[in-house]
Amino acid sequence: MQFFKVKTVEETFSLIEENIPAIEQTEVRELAEALHYILAEPVIAKENVPSFDRSTVDGYAVRAKDTYGSSESMPGFLTLVGEVKMGEVPTVSVSNGKAVYIPTGGMLPRGSDSVIMIEHCEDVDGLLNTYKQNAPAENVIRTGEDIKEGEILVNKGTKLRPQELGALASLGITHVSVFRKLKVGYLSSGDEIVPYQTETLSAGQIRDINYLTIAGLANEWNVDVVYGGIVKDDFDEFKQKARELYDQVDGLILSGGSSVGAKDYTTDVIQSLGDPGVFVHGISIKPGKPTILALANGKPVIGLPGHPASAMIIFQLFGQRILRKLKGEKTEHKPERIFARMTKNIPSSPGRSDYIRVHLFEKDSEWWAEPIIGKSGLITTLVKSDGIVEITSEKEGVLQGEYVPVFVSR
Repeated sequence: MQFFKVKTVEETFSLIEENIPAIEQTEVRELAEALHYILAEPVIAKENVPSFDRSTVDGYAVRAKDTYGSSESMPGFLTLVGEVKMGEVPTVSVSNGKAVYIPTGGMLPRGSDSVIMIEHCEDVDGLLNTYKQNAPAENVIRTGEDIKEGEILVNKGTKLRPQELGALASLGITHVSVFRKLKVGYLSSGDEIVPYQTETLSAGQIRDINYLTIAGLANEWNVDVVYGGIVKDDFDEFKQKARELYDQVDGLILSGGSSVGAKDYTTDVIQSLGDPGVFVHGISIKPGKPTILALANGKPVIGLPGHPASAMIIFQLFGQRILRKLKGEKTEHKPERIFARMTKNIPSSPGRSDYIRVHLFEKDSEWWAEPIIGKSGLITTLVKSDGIVEITSEKEGVLQGEYVPVFVSR
């Protein structure tokens, strides 16, 4: 037989990368309406974030060297000379032996280089007792430390998650250029298939539940679905309905009729839609071996097995990859929850659960998690992260090379 030459999973992924093009049509959307769209051009920062040195905690702006030697048993003493008000430029400055109260997010006053946390000191009638020594820049985010003017903040092909929207909003960006939303068609085939709303089944009939599961997944991926209904096992009717649906959409999903049975017309119907046609018919996977993937005049066509479990698994594994490639998204495959190996030691305090943002990468057929270390107020740590590692309260940290569960952000 011409078709049904089984490919491995990795071969199938490679063929998807080689064959599926990205759409070219873009649109400009308001930032608030761009969630899950794919960025069509890189965004370059036109200003620094933050635009001023600011505090990351409630505390006192000081010169770090004035706190050296401070401890619980031997506190230091500073004179409190004023406070910083939110949203205002400080009118006071910090000099030798002086301190200024500052709230979280407040602008650092002239002369200061760090902020001592409020819980590490005590104001006694204007005399500030310091019980911990500070290092320069401690509890401070410097101008441009989060985002530097002129750098690429978000690259073309990036899916706009909530964290990307937040980073863009921090630059005052209100509109973004994105690839337009995809629209795919779905068509079920089989003499035995009836609408899922059918109350009473006749002998041998099966409700079409695949439409709801497959369309539901596509909707979760921000793709609209046009339902083409159910077609009987008649080649001419199947071909006509497939063509009518194909002409309306960016891609076509056919459920059922992907095996090698005498009445399985899917491969012939797909070939009739356009060149180059089928590039995968059969994948070395269980369930879902009789899967068809094709490209017809620039539009992908997916022939799913009729069995609901097989159809859903195949669509999640390969259909999602195809749709991501089609809508212009960078297609590195990263599952939703995995075990990965840590690239370095991460200490943690017992009795407290720590959540560490990580970047995932594949090395020697294993996933590795690179901790993204940064101050809690930095927006870019969110953008750079692929997921979160939990260090539970009973642990004192994780060791380099240790396997940890990673919750992948999409």
